[in-house]
Amino acid sequence: MTHGLSHAYLRKTAMADPKGFMTTPREEWPRRPIEERVRDWDEVYVPGALLPIISKQADRCMDCGVPFCHEACPLGNLIPEWNDLVSREDWRAAADRLHATNNFPEFTGRLCPAPCEAGCVLAINQPAVTIKNVECAIADRAWEEGFAPPRPPDRLSGRTVAVIGSGPTGLAAAQQLTRAGHTVVVYEKDDRLGGLMRYGIPAFKMEKRHLERRLEQMRAEGTKFRTSTAAGRDIGAAELRARYDAVVIATGATAWRELTVPGRELAGIQQAMEYLPLANRVCEGDLESSPMSAAGKHVVIVGGGDTGADCLGTAVREGAASVTQLDIYAQPGGERDDDAEPWPTYPKIYRLSAAHEEAGELRTAPAADADARLFAASTLRFTGDDSGHVRSLHLVEVDAERRPLSGTGRALPVDLVLLALGFSGPDRGDGLVDQLGLAMEPRGTVARDADFATNVPGVFAAGDAARGQSLIVWAIAEGRAVAAAVDRHLTGSSRLPAPIGPYDRPMVV
Repeated sequence: MTHGLSHAYLRKTAMADPKGFMTTPREEWPRRPIEERVRDWDEVYVPGALLPIISKQADRCMDCGVPFCHEACPLGNLIPEWNDLVSREDWRAAADRLHATNNFPEFTGRLCPAPCEAGCVLAINQPAVTIKNVECAIADRAWEEGFAPPRPPDRLSGRTVAVIGSGPTGLAAAQQLTRAGHTVVVYEKDDRLGGLMRYGIPAFKMEKRHLERRLEQMRAEGTKFRTSTAAGRDIGAAELRARYDAVVIATGATAWRELTVPGRELAGIQQAMEYLPLANRVCEGDLESSPMSAAGKHVVIVGGGDTGADCLGTAVREGAASVTQLDIYAQPGGERDDDAEPWPTYPKIYRLSAAHEEAGELRTAPAADADARLFAASTLRFTGDDSGHVRSLHLVEVDAERRPLSGTGRALPVDLVLLALGFSGPDRGDGLVDQLGLAMEPRGTVARDADFATNVPGVFAAGDAARGQSLIVWAIAEGRAVAAAVDRHLTGSSRLPAPIGPYDRPMVV
């Protein structure tokens, strides 16, 4: 295999339908009716509705010759190859090509914002190929048909690696290193594996059965897991370094950002990652109901990103009286700004997630816009009642420079405030970073070199812990790349995928 497209693809004489992009309109995986899906925690898409349409959708791939979708994907996914294979309904070969670059395509097929689609050549003047849906269809079909069996190594290297964190970075690194023959132990501080995929991502975006299936595959391959074990507290840094030949820090960026405004100390103001795990634990059967449930409450979410949208969909399902999401940025337009964000860059445009769609149609927030979002809104302060519980959020509209606009202040009634302002770096509460003596970047992430190595010999860092808060597709890419770096460190060379170029982009070697 060479960097980029395979020789097999370059030899391909013709696509299945060379005019597919002209004759077939874009059709996405349909969502279940809103009134149905908000009553449960199942995934929002119509079961079984993707496979009947996906071959024709894959046919829309233009065989453009210079696949910018491939370049736009941090994993370097071989998108034109598996689009063609799906259009021909060669699902086994499509699964092989997809898994050549992505350990967990059923995760990215549900959770990734699809920068590949923004880079699709067809997207210059038409709706892009539904790459994300094709990816998800391949992954699901691979499991149904048995195309994703465990791949244990032929022999063991005798080397040991500890991976700290079981999010997408840690799991990808662990699977790659296990398949390379190393003995890998993954340490997870929570009682279940998966990191934010387990307790941060709501089940309506990705049901946990997809995660469990991959974990069973990894166990069958030989990866070992230790849950309810906080590195730095339950197992010290000195013991980790003495027991293992290499340590990979993949704890994610879980140190949440604060909102320092008057009234922040009032009861009823919670961080998103205090709220979302409880709802997920209800779905896991640990709790009958969440102690922070939004049921019957007026809810305001501060933060316009994906975590805020996750809170929105969760609050709707819990039966909130109203929900409003505040975004400090102005509402973007519906089309790409070719001057500011020319193709093939990922544009900032108005997007309607399933949660926004639900909140808009259910009219849970009549004071907000149609999808329950208030744009260009900045929180000034909170006020509460005599018991010390929050009752009002005071906001003001802002301009593009985030300067308050005179005369635009108002208050929203609120019983529950959820702060979804992002994350600054790894949580240092367990003491691992300090025990290891890791150098840190000014922004709060772990410092590392181009080979993912920290200042401590044998200790590597990858994913959000070192990169900063990012996308799941980058997390998996970093996990694969750090695995190659660790493999080289342990053996002197590696056949695992390695990063190339200035962007540390993992590609197939």
